[in-house]
Amino acid sequence: MKRLPRILFAAPQSGSGKTVITCGILEILKRRGLGCVSYKCGPDFIDPLFHQYVLGIPGYNLDSFFLSPEQVRSLFEEKSGKADVAVIEGVMGFYDGVGGNTVHASAYEIARITDTPVVLIVDGKKSSLSLAALVKGFLEYKTDSHICGVILNRTSAAMAERLRPCLEELGIRLFGAVLDCEEARWESRHLGLTLPGEQERLLQKISALADRMEPCLDIEGLLELAGSALPIGKVRKQEEKPQDSKKRLKRIAVAKDEAFCFYYQENLDLLERDGWELVYFSPLHHTCLPCAGISAILLGGGYPEVYAKELSENQSMLRELRAAKRQGIKFLAECGGFLYLHETLEGEDGIHYPMAGLIKAKGYRTERLSRFGYIILFDSQGERTFRAHEFHYWDSTLPGKDWKAMKPFGTRSWDCMVVTEEMMAGFPHLYYGSNPERIRRFLGGRGD
Repeated sequence: MKRLPRILFAAPQSGSGKTVITCGILEILKRRGLGCVSYKCGPDFIDPLFHQYVLGIPGYNLDSFFLSPEQVRSLFEEKSGKADVAVIEGVMGFYDGVGGNTVHASAYEIARITDTPVVLIVDGKKSSLSLAALVKGFLEYKTDSHICGVILNRTSAAMAERLRPCLEELGIRLFGAVLDCEEARWESRHLGLTLPGEQERLLQKISALADRMEPCLDIEGLLELAGSALPIGKVRKQEEKPQDSKKRLKRIAVAKDEAFCFYYQENLDLLERDGWELVYFSPLHHTCLPCAGISAILLGGGYPEVYAKELSENQSMLRELRAAKRQGIKFLAECGGFLYLHETLEGEDGIHYPMAGLIKAKGYRTERLSRFGYIILFDSQGERTFRAHEFHYWDSTLPGKDWKAMKPFGTRSWDCMVVTEEMMAGFPHLYYGSNPERIRRFLGGRGD
């Protein structure tokens, strides 16, 4: 059995600084010449982009709503390869799971499934001894919490040392404290942190953050904790469809730029395993599709509303998409990509801009999250299609009615998705691994 050093950074709640501290530690480990691989618990798209920004390799999602425990372990082991250490970032609060009242798909569940030691990142701003009470509660809520240590964030080293005996008498280690600093303040917008490429001097900021963090944290102790993880049990490999080496690769054009950037790396990997050559293009900056001979177009989520004016003014690309539709090229479009196919889209500036017009509807802004969270999708025959996730402030006058979305716990459901022989589009972000055959059937042209 393989021994893989690993550690999971979690927090009592969102906004505690998980992503910032995780990225700072990844930078420190990279400087030490360690081969790191990173993961994000849950369905988040943005935080793995920050991990990738630091490490230069894709980050992956570990999500126990999308996958069974065995599949989670298999994905984790497969993508870790020969890495020296695996770093996992938690999601929301440590025990927060599906429905708000379960631990299903929580960071805790991922720690339990992968048997990974946990370090709790606790925001110490405006608190002192109460932090020990908070940590004690997290330790005792589940007897197998896997919590082995604490990092205090936005706390002085002096305060951390005063609290050390109170924390360590709980049976855990204090790995240090990170002072509130400019390097740890990253820009946000309505869906979370702004993208790495949009943050001015981010590389320099992360480098300066690592400089500040390294003397404040017990990095050797964190590596020792990661190395204490037990071997991962033998698990079944992720499903791979055998490929005919003589068969020419099929090409799928994948939109990737500032406006379209939300993709599960696992989805892209699945397409490549199935023989698809991923050819990237930018609806913002390119005037035409990437090459001849494409059979499908993938338009992921992102921020088309932020770039609505620029997308609308790129008339050449819009004409290319309309021509592709007439030629029978397949379209996979999720959330922001779905809105891009609308007749018009309201931008952040409140102006409604013409778009591709392949969906006869208008995209408009709302004042709150619409249909937020995990869902299970069913087709018109009642057959389950995909596990998916929705997270959007924009809505549509025609969100689709070919499939039905159901919340995993509870009775709420709604119509969604525009699904034809040549298009699968809607607000849900699909996790292909929850039903890979359905994607193969759609892209392979074998009907719905």
